[in-house]
Amino acid sequence: MLNDEICKKRDQLNKSIEQNEEYSKIYRLSVELDELIAKYYNEQQAEKTKDKFNSEN
Repeated sequence: MLNDEICKKRDQLNKSIEQNEEYSKIYRLSVELDELIAKYYNEQQAEKTKDKFNSEN
């Protein structure tokens, strides 16, 4: 599930920061996390739109 992916990626990012890993790795993980979050919100918005359309018909 997307929530699980977000949690795993966030944990990877936090661990990477705690271990003072290279900036490029931290940045890559941060971008990947942002993409997952954006995907999550897009899916949520699509569901709301779908539900609204179905309730109007």
